[in-house]
Amino acid sequence: MSSIGSPTGAAPTDTGRAAATARGHLFNAGSLGRYRDVLARGVDRVARRVGEADRPFTGVTPDELAPLIGAIDLDRPLGDTDAALDELHDVWLRDAVYFHHPRYLAHLNCPVVIPALLGEAVLSAVNSSLDTWDQSAGATLMERRLIEWTAGRIGLGAGADGVFTSGGTQSNLQAMLLAREEAYRTVVGAAGRPDRPQVLSRLRILTSAAGHFSVQKAAKLLGLAADAVLTVPTDTNRRMRTDELARAIDRCHRDGQVVMAVVATAGTTDFGTIDPLPEIADICAVAGVWLHVDAAYGCGLLVSPTRRHLLDGIERAASVTVDYHKSFFQPVSSSALLVRDGRTLRHATWHADYLNPARAVEQGIPNQVDKSIQTTRRFDACKLWLTLRIMGPDAIGALFDQVVDLAAQAWRRLDADPRFEVAAPSQLSTVVFRYRPAGLAPDLVDEANLYARDALAASGAALVAGTKVDGAHHLKLTLLNPETTVDDVAHVLDLIADHAAWYARTAAVAELSCPV
Repeated sequence: MSSIGSPTGAAPTDTGRAAATARGHLFNAGSLGRYRDVLARGVDRVARRVGEADRPFTGVTPDELAPLIGAIDLDRPLGDTDAALDELHDVWLRDAVYFHHPRYLAHLNCPVVIPALLGEAVLSAVNSSLDTWDQSAGATLMERRLIEWTAGRIGLGAGADGVFTSGGTQSNLQAMLLAREEAYRTVVGAAGRPDRPQVLSRLRILTSAAGHFSVQKAAKLLGLAADAVLTVPTDTNRRMRTDELARAIDRCHRDGQVVMAVVATAGTTDFGTIDPLPEIADICAVAGVWLHVDAAYGCGLLVSPTRRHLLDGIERAASVTVDYHKSFFQPVSSSALLVRDGRTLRHATWHADYLNPARAVEQGIPNQVDKSIQTTRRFDACKLWLTLRIMGPDAIGALFDQVVDLAAQAWRRLDADPRFEVAAPSQLSTVVFRYRPAGLAPDLVDEANLYARDALAASGAALVAGTKVDGAHHLKLTLLNPETTVDDVAHVLDLIADHAAWYARTAAVAELSCPV
């Protein structure tokens, strides 16, 4: 009788035994008990760590963690789930930055809702790939339904379409790709067959001085000229000035340049401000220019019970970026690009015989790869789907309203505090400020604020962000956690003031002891 698994009748080889052992780790109908047990252990570890975290960060430095991680031999497996989870705790979970903590006030990272975590677990296990129907039956239609729902919330009309992406940077990149191709098509139609590189060298993008850096990055990746992105000045509230926008378009036309897109922002990263969308849409309509609205941050207003009007005018955009993982409380990644005219998505289409042949379009097969600049792509829409079906959009909007209200309270508190100076009020949930009490030497202001931010992070007690306003260093609160209270904010401000004051005193003593 021959040995099972050995075609020659010989005893199983070491390789065969190793493969048999490895097969036990595959997720399938035969390993469901192991699947439930292993995932339960992982969930328990995360729950324990989140439950015991009394601060958002431990203050660990790269120099402290690097030797520990570098010493791990990835060629020698531990062979045990608990041992691997113990190690994972030491190299990541213990020192991870926990966005759920109410004193994490730094970047645009939101705490996540449990229905979305359920979606994450489900989509990872099933592992659908959202490129073609024959890899994602059902999931493809669910993503399309969510795109339809979002486009409806924006008001883009019956011809709208879109696709999920990895984040705002990719969404903005694809929007600029579509705008570039539409602009090129217009130039070609007006001038016969001009040289493509020559046309690309003339294309310009106009965006707010407070807009996101991904616009400049997109221009570089799309092969546009080094000076293709022109920034439009902002007013005192850090919103794009429409008079300057109109003048910039006129200058481009006089100089023989082609404005391929205007990028307006609905929620700037630093200031949370929303550009005057109706007026910008008017200007773009007259000039015949593609209007893209980067609403990666402000998209939470789409479900706000009280503030949806702040997005008035967005319905007139040619394309819109939304980041559900910023203001819909979804895990990274969950973003989408929406377009008014779904036909423009063809500029991202490439037919491969083995994957999405052209005949599939004629057969009506819904392949999302025809719309995306990605091929293999996760079913991230599952997270939002379950969130909407369990919580509903009004509940998400109520959470977003809560953090916007908190930011307004924080701004008023800072504005009334003589220790601090505040920048423009936010329309969303950020507050930009700096430590600048009366009597602080001007040359110490930047250094004191930089020191305070670093010292706060090193303590792990709280995390805030930093930025520059008109060349001067400022601090920033990004409030996206509905569990954060005014008392939390006040406590963090006291910590910042204490660190900054200590630095200022120490610097002053050092200057007195070492006179020039």
